[in-house]
Amino acid sequence: MSTTRQQPPGGLGREPEDPDPDPAADADTGADAALAEPAGQWRTLSLRGIGAIVPTARDFARQALHEWGWLPASSADGRAAAEDVLLVVSELVTNACLHAEGPEEIRVARTAKVLRVEVVDAGSGQPAPRTPHRAGRPGGHGMFIVQRLCLDWGVLRVPGRPGKTVWAELAAPA
Repeated sequence: MSTTRQQPPGGLGREPEDPDPDPAADADTGADAALAEPAGQWRTLSLRGIGAIVPTARDFARQALHEWGWLPASSADGRAAAEDVLLVVSELVTNACLHAEGPEEIRVARTAKVLRVEVVDAGSGQPAPRTPHRAGRPGGHGMFIVQRLCLDWGVLRVPGRPGKTVWAELAAPA
């Protein structure tokens, strides 16, 4: 799994030098034609100053999955894909809470084949799966879970700006 690639296979990533980190604004202004098309859609939620951050982020992602027709799922594979998305959201947001002074924003995007989750935080740390992974040991499983469930994941930093965006991409249900 790559943790440094800035343009992952799903093609939903933004260039790090993009001065406007709001993907919804890009879609509205047509600045990024690929995201303005119906096949690529973004949802963004600010997490600054709210309580119950993890459940709020999961509810936000669940609502996007409903709007995009992933839920209610018509098959066991579809339900599993949606649950994987919600688990990845939980893990990325929890990591930002524990290791990066809390998340600032969550974004979810989709194309016909890929769903992307991004969590923005002000932390300087570098998330990584704990190695060696020990399943029986409490804690430290978050990025291992993300790595196992996702097509790819990584960290995006903008030179000259504090913080980072941790992103993960999952396959859309068949």
